[in-house]
Amino acid sequence: MKHAEQESSEMTFFEHLDALRPHLVRGALAIVIVGIAAFLCKHLIIDTVLFGPKNADFPTNRMLSWIGAEWAHLAAWLNATFGSAFDTDVAAFQIASDRFQVINTSLAGQFNLHMKISLMAGIALAMPYVLWEFWRFVRPALTPREIAGTRWFVASVSLCFFAGLLFGYFIMAPLSINFFANYQVSPEITNMIDIGDYLSTVILVSMACAFLFELPLLIYFLTRMGLVSAAFLKRYRRHAFVVLLIISAIITPPDIFSLILVVAPLYGLYELSIRLAARIERRRLREETAGTA
Repeated sequence: MKHAEQESSEMTFFEHLDALRPHLVRGALAIVIVGIAAFLCKHLIIDTVLFGPKNADFPTNRMLSWIGAEWAHLAAWLNATFGSAFDTDVAAFQIASDRFQVINTSLAGQFNLHMKISLMAGIALAMPYVLWEFWRFVRPALTPREIAGTRWFVASVSLCFFAGLLFGYFIMAPLSINFFANYQVSPEITNMIDIGDYLSTVILVSMACAFLFELPLLIYFLTRMGLVSAAFLKRYRRHAFVVLLIISAIITPPDIFSLILVVAPLYGLYELSIRLAARIERRRLREETAGTA
């Protein structure tokens, strides 16, 4: 291993590029293969998956319908019992599937959109293999201790990525679609949404949540490198909450229900990051104590 580290340290920049090239080729090939498979499965990817958040039988939309019905019953009971003026309007919980029509306005729009969706599906689904190729490239330069510490790198990053992707797809995308489709400035305006705008909303919201869910891993590696500490994260906890609140307000519809649904798990990830940082510091202290002894 020592010889391998010495040999790696003597490699030039172009030799590193030569070593990286096969990993890049295999990663790109995996993306292309998965993208071709997604291209051939257009009914599943587009009709079932991407158009799912606008359909009334989507799980999140069924939940919204149930919440709206329960709220209407509760508001009616409160009004009848206490003579209050609780709002029984459930427009915010109405499913938007019949509130807008998806159209295409470009001659090659559907084909270009099909290619774009296939590429995005290839990148998302091939992510674990691409990360594994990256880890294989940097592994020869790592010490045995560093290899042991990054053994679960691919699985951890992939798990956080897909957890965020599913959160964005099942929570954020339907909320955004229902809010903007139900929002109306005048009954004279008919919503005819361009297919590119609709699918871009679903994809971008889902991918944004996927990368936001990598926060605990980012804190983990920053703590291992000594750049942040648990005390630092605790001291700026309120500042972090404000930042997460701003991010949530940007990527969510402007209603308090959607904001709470997003900021709660993001802040939970921040608290998890604090605990991870504290755990790493305790482990490092034990190792230093054992080394001194």
